[in-house]
This record gives sequence, structure tokens and C-alpha cells, in this order.
Amino acid sequence: MLLKAAVTAVAAAQLAMAQELMRFGCSQLTIDRIDPLVNPGSLPSPHVHQLIGGNSLNVSMSPEDHDLPSLSTCTSCTYSEDFSNYWTANVYYKARNGSYKRVPQMTNLGLGVQAGMTVYYIRGYQASATVTAFKPGFRMLVGDPSNRDASRVPSGLCFRCEENLQQNPFGGAPCTGSDTKAFPKGTCGGGWRVTVTFPSCWDGKNTDTPDHKSHVTYPASGTFESGGACPSTHPVKIPQVMYEIMYDTRQFNNKADWPADGSQPFYWSHGDNTGYGIHGDYVFGWKGDALQKAMDGKCSGDRCAPLQRQTDAQAIACTKEQQAKEDIGTDTWLDAIPGQLTPTV
Repeated sequence: MLLKAAVTAVAAAQLAMAQELMRFGCSQLTIDRIDPLVNPGSLPSPHVHQLIGGNSLNVSMSPEDHDLPSLSTCTSCTYSEDFSNYWTANVYYKARNGSYKRVPQMTNLGLGVQAGMTVYYIRGYQASATVTAFKPGFRMLVGDPSNRDASRVPSGLCFRCEENLQQNPFGGAPCTGSDTKAFPKGTCGGGWRVTVTFPSCWDGKNTDTPDHKSHVTYPASGTFESGGACPSTHPVKIPQVMYEIMYDTRQFNNKADWPADGSQPFYWSHGDNTGYGIHGDYVFGWKGDALQKAMDGKCSGDRCAPLQRQTDAQAIACTKEQQAKEDIGTDTWLDAIPGQLTPTV
């Protein structure tokens, strides 16, 4: 088993090197009902998120006066100059008796953090391409928590049902093969791998827009990794940010506890039972020109000479207390998902 896991991790590392992408772990900073991008100042926000990165994270984080690198004293990411914040919704399991429990995250292969996410900054295959790092104050959102339509899920957002913890056989590129836009419908021996891929073309002017989306877009044709050109409206190539979140669904694999009609029992923390509400938020916070150096230096993996790396233990030690203090169903069963006024149907 250990040998198979090592082979899969090596395959992933080789893929990262071929694509010139940074792949590194970020431990869990907090799980909290806050959303400084979509619901700034709201405590609590409408639904629970898992959040990673710099510990200056707070409810508001106005780009005019909140400088993440100078205000953070630690980061849960292994690259110690990365004080960005990254977050997604949580997943909840609904038992046949109507109670809910949070599905825990686990660490991806080859990384030594705890829970959290795997973060990628993808430069792509084009050696001669100029990739411009994000500017201070840059923010973006991909996906839509209110979406219930498969056709509206961006192509880089998907679920993979892993057969085992070793992810063997290795499934190849994200959002290919048997990957789905909906929650997996069966039991998964190795849990879920959830992929959230952000746009890679920028308008070159706005670090944010009211919808947190309009200032960025995907290539006009092809893909970013293969050198697809950006459209004239968004001509600047930026690093393609991608999250992988590993959900440990194994403790919920007993179908005798699933709904009597055989339907899958999982929900996003905003009440979506389809999976189509998959989304991710990003607030840039790299120190100085560290990310630009990484792009220019064609950094790969989680160790790169232009950047400073802290130990896994230091990343794990960077945590933050809940600001919206409540039981989120980590070790207990709840009558409703936090933020839902009534139990989810």
C-alpha cells in the first residue's frame, strides 16, 4: 500500500513539473460562518466555510486598509510568504434520522499538513509566456452557491470518487474521465477529491468587481495549460489558481443509514443537495513580489529556491478561533446545517 501511494505521489509530482505548477499544502486555519468577500461585515454569514492561509483573516478585510502580509503573523500554507486566504463551503452528511454531521477533510497525497486544501498556481506549458502575478487587493470568486443547474457549472469544477486512499489507479487530469459536476452518487472507498479551478485571464485593470467575477475569465480557446490565448477583453495571463479538497466520506459509507429511497445524503453547507453549487473564493496576499518571482522562476511543487518554505508543523500550528462561535457538527450531530433556519429538505 505504501509503495502504491508513493508511486501515485511521484506521478502527481512529475505532472506538476511538466506543467510548471506549484502544488503545496495549506492546513486548516479555521471553519467559520464568515465570508469577507461576498458578505463582508456579516457575523455570522449565511453559511459555513473552511478557510486557509494568513491569520489576519477577519469578517470584513476591506482591500483599502487590510494588507494581509503585514497584518498576518502566520500562515497555514507551507510557503511562508503566502498570506492569501482561500475558502470553500463545507460538506454535510444527512443521516436517515434527519440529523447532520460535517464531513471532515483529509490531507492529499504527498503533503504533510492537516485537513485544509491543496493549492496550485499553474503557469502552464508555454515556456516563453509571460504570467503576471496578482496585484495587492486582488480578489475573485468562481462558481455559484445558488446554482442547481449542471450546465452552469464551470468546466474546471468537479468531484472525483476515489476508489481508495492511495488514489490508485491514478485518475489523470482533474475534471476528466468519470469525474462529475454533481455529488458522487455512490460510496467512495477513498473519499472525494473536489477540484475548484479559477479563470486565468485578467482585464489588466480591476483587482475586483462587484460580482467578483467580471474582471477575470477563461481562455478564449483551448486551455490555459496548453497555451490557450486570452480574449481581447481580458488580455493579461495570470496564474491559474486551483484548489483540491479531500473529503473523508468513508465513515458515511453504510448505505443502511442513507435515505430510504437510495438518494445520496450529502449537502453543501449552503443547503445544496445536488453539488452544482460548488464554488471557491480567493483573496490575494503574497508578500512583496514573491509570487512574481515564482512565476518568472517557473516554480514547481512545494519547494522552490526563490520562495521561503516553513515546516509542515509550523503551517499546522497556524490556526484561528471561530469568530461566529457555534457548533458546526465536527464531533456532534446537528438538527440542521449551521445557518439553515430550518432543517434542509
